[in-house]
Amino acid sequence: MAASCKNSMVTSLLFAIGCVFFLSTFTHAELQKFLHPPKPDGSLSFLVIGDWGRRGEYNQSQVAFQMGRMGEELDINFIISTGDNFYENGLTSEHDEAFEESFTKIYTANSLQKPWYTVLGNHDYRGDAEAQLKPLLREIDTRWICLRSFVVDAELVEIFFVDTTPMVDSYFINSEGHTYDWRGLPSRKAYIAAMLKDVESALEKSRAKWKIVVGHHAIRSIGHHGDTQELINQLLPILKAYDVDLYMNGHDHCLEHISDTESPIQFLTSGAGSKSWRGDMKETNREGVKLFYDGQGFMSAELTQSDAEIAFYDVMGTVLHRWRVSKQLHSSI
Repeated sequence: MAASCKNSMVTSLLFAIGCVFFLSTFTHAELQKFLHPPKPDGSLSFLVIGDWGRRGEYNQSQVAFQMGRMGEELDINFIISTGDNFYENGLTSEHDEAFEESFTKIYTANSLQKPWYTVLGNHDYRGDAEAQLKPLLREIDTRWICLRSFVVDAELVEIFFVDTTPMVDSYFINSEGHTYDWRGLPSRKAYIAAMLKDVESALEKSRAKWKIVVGHHAIRSIGHHGDTQELINQLLPILKAYDVDLYMNGHDHCLEHISDTESPIQFLTSGAGSKSWRGDMKETNREGVKLFYDGQGFMSAELTQSDAEIAFYDVMGTVLHRWRVSKQLHSSI
C-alpha cells in the first residue's frame, strides 16, 4: 500500500514537472526579430498580398505582374504575405512542388526578389503547416521567411506578425470536414496566452515611429467572413493600448480599408492575390468603411518619419484608393 502511494506521488510529481516544463515553452521567449534596414533616407516601402497560391490561376500571375511593376516604381524594401499562401490545403510537405509553382515561378520580377515576410492562414493549417516553417524552403528560395509569430524591425517601423488561426474557435469546434495541422499547439489555450503575452511585450518595448500588426484574419471586415470576434476580444485591446497604427490582414478575398471608430487604428485587408468573391459582402456594420473592392489586387505602404501612405491596386495596376496620414498632425487626407 505504501509503495503504491509512493509510486502515485512520484507519478504526480513527474506529471507536475512535465506540465511546468510544457507551459514554460509557451511563456518564455521574446518573439524572433528580423532587422531590416530602411532606405538611405530613412523611409520604407513594401507591398502586401494575401490568399494567393494557385499556381498562377485566378489572375494570380496578372496580380504578380502588377506587383512587379509597382515594386520597381516604389523601390520596395520587402513584401508581406498575409497568409493562405497555398491552396486549397497548404503544402503536403517541404518537398511539395506547389511551393515553386505557386511562388518561385510566379513572382519573378526583379523588384520582387526581396524578403517575403509571411504568416500562416487557415488554409495553410489544413496541410503540413510545419512545412512552410522549414529551413529547406529558404534553401529553395531565399526570399521565403515564414514563422508563426515574429517581428520585423525596420527602425522607424516595427511590424508584428501574429499567428491568428489558432485563435478562431470554429476551426476547433466545427472543422466542416477539414483536417488542421495543430502539431505545434499541444495546448491551444497556453499557446494563445503566451503568443498574446509575447506580442504585448514586444509592442510595449517598441520605440518605433510606426507600429503595424499583421495577421491572417480580419479584425474588421464587411467581406465574406466578416469581423473575427476572437480577435476583437483578445487582440484589439492590445493594439489600442500600445498605439498601433495599422492592422493588416488577408482571409477575405478582397481589398478593404476600414477606420476604427474608437481609435486611430486603420484596418487594411489585402487578401485579393488570386481568387476573389464577387458580390460577397456583409450588409451590416458599415461604419468606418473607406474602401471595399471584391476583385483581385494588392496593397502598398510607404512610410517616413512624418507620413504614411497606403494605396490599393486592382489587377490592371489601377489605383483604387489612396490614404495618407501625418504622424505630426494626427489627421488624414
